[in-house]
Amino acid sequence: MNQQVRFDLKTFYLKDVSFESPKTPGIFTTEALQPQVDVQINISHNSLDQAAGIYEVILAVTVTAKSGDEAIFLIEAQQAGVFEMSGFTDDQLEGLLEVHAPQALFPFAREVISNLGAKGGFPQLLLTPVNFDVLYQQKKQSETAPESQSGESQVDETARGNGSGSTTVD
Repeated sequence: MNQQVRFDLKTFYLKDVSFESPKTPGIFTTEALQPQVDVQINISHNSLDQAAGIYEVILAVTVTAKSGDEAIFLIEAQQAGVFEMSGFTDDQLEGLLEVHAPQALFPFAREVISNLGAKGGFPQLLLTPVNFDVLYQQKKQSETAPESQSGESQVDETARGNGSGSTTVD
């Protein structure tokens, strides 16, 4: 019996969001502000109904803007989605959870980040596109590479394709 192959975004939603700007309103009077922006991406997923192929994928994006050592703003957003993924091998499923699902969620997360920054009084911040396939390949390589000298693995151990996990990208 052949199982039908299915990859479907059932729904997407904003799971959590936060905006902080500790130096307002004074920061708006600073001349020639040259912020350094850091973007962190974390992908996590878990099985809601493994037999039916229903998974939740969470794309967490953290944007920190600093001027020197002073924080200008911090935006944290968790864009999530419920996906139906059936008829795939375990390796294919892992790729869907780590690459294709986050790729489908990214435009929504990008919009949230941009809107929050603008509503906080800052110039529009457009995140550059992310190549989730390259990030996934780097994660896989780091899993097979020896651990770093500090003894810590570069990738969270729960990220292995067991239906629940996370990947952190700096």
